[in-house]
Amino acid sequence: MLLDIVFSLDSVITAVGMVDELWVMVSAVIIAVAIMMWAAEPISAFVHRHPTVKMLALSFLLLIGLSLVAEGFGHHIPKGYIYFAMGFSVFVEAINLRVRRGSRPVQLHEPYVETAPRHGKHGQR
Repeated sequence: MLLDIVFSLDSVITAVGMVDELWVMVSAVIIAVAIMMWAAEPISAFVHRHPTVKMLALSFLLLIGLSLVAEGFGHHIPKGYIYFAMGFSVFVEAINLRVRRGSRPVQLHEPYVETAPRHGKHGQR
């Protein structure tokens, strides 16, 4: 529920920055909270089953955060580069998820331990 509140505040800030009409802001917040409450559990279960998706999402947050910091220092990064990088990453992860869908986890063997040398016919080497 706390995440829903945080994301709804993010939606409010975004809506206030994008429009001048109050009804549009209120509608955006209500729709965003409703979608988050409806989708929170399935998304959480999906991310729990696929930890690489969690890493991808964290890398997106890092990418966006770094681009915001860069813009704060006056270095403009074209949004097309960021969106392309994110889209390509999602494409690669979708391929990985598809490939791993039917596979079983790798079973590791015991570490190799060298045994005493085997002697020939006459006990000599």
